[in-house]
Amino acid sequence: MVAKKEGRVKVQEKDKEVQQQQREIAPEIENKAKAELEAEELFDPESADREELLAKFKDLEEQLGKTEERVLRTAADAENFKKRLQREKEEQTRYANETFMRDLLPVVDNLERALQHAAAVPDQQGLLEGLNMTLKGFLDTLAKFGCMAIEAVGKTFDPNFHEAVSQEENAEVEPNTVLKELQKGYLLKERLLRPAMVIVSKRATEVERDSREKKPAESERARNGEVKIPIRKI
Repeated sequence: MVAKKEGRVKVQEKDKEVQQQQREIAPEIENKAKAELEAEELFDPESADREELLAKFKDLEEQLGKTEERVLRTAADAENFKKRLQREKEEQTRYANETFMRDLLPVVDNLERALQHAAAVPDQQGLLEGLNMTLKGFLDTLAKFGCMAIEAVGKTFDPNFHEAVSQEENAEVEPNTVLKELQKGYLLKERLLRPAMVIVSKRATEVERDSREKKPAESERARNGEVKIPIRKI
């Protein structure tokens, strides 16, 4: 209760301070306006001499220049505002289906998973054909509205389009190469709709690389009978 009273008192004091400042500023503005008006009334072009006319001309010319500058600046601001509104309108129209497209992607993911599982089961040719047709219909509809899958496998990892889930050592490809795609990524025209979830390659360590190189060589020598098998004495 006390805090509320103190708050009201502070607000009242602030209001009084603002009102006081307004009362102090108002006479200055009024006096300035009166002075400008009196100066206009005191100037008589018929009785003014050459210097007064020249000074008045320069003053009016300066005011005209400032007015023209304000008009041009206002016109430029209005034109920029108009262009910005037009760009925002085009942007909204261009990507109006973004939320709807993003909500459809899990359906496409489920169809692709169903195809993978059905392919592992024998005598499911009819089911596979139906799922393939349904998936193709979805993908064709998405492509019609500018939604396309991102190419990932075999490409260099790009954080703008790929999301790395893990890394695997692989000496057969360059580091930061996408080895496997866990979930497809999609673009809606030039905008990223969903990044691709991928596994990325990394450089193999020297020890592991030497170990992998030795194993094929040892296997080859064993086939040729060059490797002696140690006999354990009892």
